[in-house]
Formats: sequence, structure tokens, C-alpha cells
Amino acid sequence: MPPSPDPEQRLARIGWRAQALPSDVDEVGSVARVVAQHRAGYQLHDGVELYNAQPAARFLKRDLDPTERPAVGDFVLVAPGKPPTIERVLPRRTELKRGAAGESHQRQLIATNIDTVFVLSGLDGDLNPARLERYLLLVQGSGAAPVLVLTKADRSDAVDAIVAELEQRIVGVEIHAVNAKSPDSIAPLLVHLGPGHTAVLVGSSGAGKSTLTNTLLGETRQATAAVREHDSRGRHTTTHRALILLPSGGCLIDTPGMRELKLTGEEQLDLGQFSDIDELAQACRFGDCAHGSEPGCAVQAALADGRLDPQRWRNYLKLRDELAATADTLEAQMRKKGEARVLTKALGKRLNEKYGRH
Repeated sequence: MPPSPDPEQRLARIGWRAQALPSDVDEVGSVARVVAQHRAGYQLHDGVELYNAQPAARFLKRDLDPTERPAVGDFVLVAPGKPPTIERVLPRRTELKRGAAGESHQRQLIATNIDTVFVLSGLDGDLNPARLERYLLLVQGSGAAPVLVLTKADRSDAVDAIVAELEQRIVGVEIHAVNAKSPDSIAPLLVHLGPGHTAVLVGSSGAGKSTLTNTLLGETRQATAAVREHDSRGRHTTTHRALILLPSGGCLIDTPGMRELKLTGEEQLDLGQFSDIDELAQACRFGDCAHGSEPGCAVQAALADGRLDPQRWRNYLKLRDELAATADTLEAQMRKKGEARVLTKALGKRLNEKYGRH
């Protein structure tokens, strides 16, 4: 790892946005970014070269919160050695996470220090507005901006109609319909991939994440595969998260397709794409309105006159109940461990009090 005459300029190539390096960087070692994690350790990039490193012993403790371990996108302080050792994870600007698959009720980091989340969905049968709303709910608390990317636009005859429908349902989110194989088609995405910027790709297997990555790179580096005809889903051609430096100057994190997309329990339904439903609920005649047959229910009035999409309302209820259950479980686990702090962002209980449970 040869030293760089200008560390901050070197790190800027891999998305460094901090004002200054840590004060003890010279005493401990150097700063690098996690670009991949494997069973055998981590792969880091210091702005000049790629190299392997091992985590310090404290990161391997079984009872350590998984979100405290190094993750793809992290900037870390690395001590020299054979191999180099990750000594510390530097403060994160943003964190995109989900509930871990299975029944563990833990949080899993998808990527850190990102500016944009590209949520990909194919226009060849994979499009699911309710699933997109779930992705956006997860992105909402990350600190990064969501962008919906509808791939395989060359295979659909109803692109304009689909985009118009989504714009009605998902308000205030940038939407692009693209052919991921065409550099001209994906050009509008480059505004999010300039020097110093980092974006992450998320979406189902077969949505075109690897294809888009290859086009942005200008070369075939990520493996791609055909999707199944009956459901437009593909197998996992990307097997692990990886941060890639792009010719545009930005960084891109490609991720495997997600079969399960669980909430963390920290999401806030009364913000983001569901804020209008919260406003409707606040306008009900009775504060404890369950939005059923109560007189003066603003939600039912909006459903009746077409201002509120019934499918969107049903998905809201599903997400609300899931969020409340997840938040309750996490709080119970924390109490069991004797922790005094409260999940300040977990709004499940308050949502139940405000809207009732269906």
C-alpha cells in the first residue's frame, strides 16, 4: 500500500466526502473503503489499489450487532500488516438496511455511505407497485435519495402508461424507464454517478442490475443470465455486494437480488410516499377512527371518491401492521437484553394508537 502524496484527493476517487481525515490516521495506519466482503475477509480500495484485509478480533464476536461490523461502502481505518487489519469503521453518512432474512429480527446492512438508491424493476412482468413501495419505505430512513429505474423498456409497448400510473401512486420520486443495454438510454442516470457520488442498485433477480452495471462500465464485468418466462424472475448472477469504480467518476454498489425484503422496525409510515394517508387520517372526525364504517372518516371518503387507490391503501395497512409487529419484537428483545434505550424511530405502537389495527 504505497502512500499517496495527497490522501484526501486519493480517497475522493472512491467517494470520500468527509471534510478531514481522522486525527489519528497517521498513528493507526491509513483509510480505505470496503468494496466487497467474502468468507475469507474483506476487499478494500484505497483510491489507488485493491487489496485484502482481515477484521480486528472484536468485529468477530458472536454477540456483536451485525450493523457494527464493516460493510460494503464503509470507510475504515486500516493498520498495516500481513494481512492488513481493519481497526475501526469511520462514521457513516448514510445506511441502507433491511430486516435480516429468517426469524432473527436483526438488521442487515445493504450498503453504507451512499447518495442514491436505484430501485430496479423490469417492465417484462416483474413490475409490482406494492413491492416498490416497500423498497421506498426502506430507503426513506437511509439518508439516501431513491430513484426508480424501470428496465427492459424495449420489451414493453405501454411504457408511458406504466410510468404515468406509477407517478400517480408514488409521488415525488424520480422515475426512469430505460433499456439497460443502451448507453444513450441510461444517460439520465449519470447525474447521480459523478465524482464523489455513490449509488447502490437494489431489486429482484433478473431486474437487470448486472446488465446496467456493465453498460455503465462500458465493459462486461458482471455476469448476466436470462429470466424465467413464466414470472420474469432470474437466478442470482450477482452473488455478493461489490463496490465498483465507474468511468463517470462515481462509485456503484451492485447487490444480489433480494427474495425477502423485511422492514427493520425503524421506518416511519407518516413520512415519504405515505404521508398523504397520514394527513387523511388526521382529518377524520374521531381521533380513534379505525377507518371502517365510522362517520366522518376521511380515509373512507377518499377511497369512495377515488382520491385514494384501494390497492395502495391495502398495502399501507399491510406495511403498517408488519412495522408495528417488528417494532414490538425489537423492543421486547432489547428489554430482554437489559438495554435501557428505546427505538426512537420505531413508530409501530403510535401507529396502532392513531389508526387502530385491522
